[in-house]
Amino acid sequence: MTDGPMRVVVNDEEQYSVWWPDRELPPGWTATGFEGSRQECLDHIAAVWTDMRPLSVRNRTP
Repeated sequence: MTDGPMRVVVNDEEQYSVWWPDRELPPGWTATGFEGSRQECLDHIAAVWTDMRPLSVRNRTP
């Protein structure tokens, strides 16, 4: 855990996570532009990630 700044990242399946701003992103992840404390990032994710299913599953579901 860290008390420093974090950033919100998203992958190709539209799954969200937090990541350290000074570290290179893992392959397949993109920064969303939102940064803040870990809790602020988690709160942001809770507000925007309303459907937890991966994009590939959502696209298959009628």
